[in-house]
Amino acid sequence: MYPNDFKYTKDHEWVKVSGAEGQIGITDYAQKQLGDIVYLDLPEPGKVVKQGQVLGTVESVKAVSEIFSPVSGEVVRVNKDLADKPEKVNAAPHESWMVAVKLSNPAEVNTLLDATQYAELAK
Repeated sequence: MYPNDFKYTKDHEWVKVSGAEGQIGITDYAQKQLGDIVYLDLPEPGKVVKQGQVLGTVESVKAVSEIFSPVSGEVVRVNKDLADKPEKVNAAPHESWMVAVKLSNPAEVNTLLDATQYAELAK
């Protein structure tokens, strides 16, 4: 259920690292807890974030929830497609990256959960 090539946080975010960049989104568990997602508030490219810092917010019909950055770095791209169609996160949470970050400390990825550990947490 959770892709093996992703790393996960205890706050239900994921990061998929490719080279010096990581794409960040929320997990299937998170989108199920939130319900129908209606709005995303994401940072602009150029914003520098630290691991664990609030990266943005996701708004659903139930609540507004903060998105915490699983890694430190500079936002290099934002998935503008999700701004127009935030419901895509509900339909395909592990394909719906929200922001891409240029990693400033790639070793941080090693502090995150793997798919097996995260699946155990999300039970």
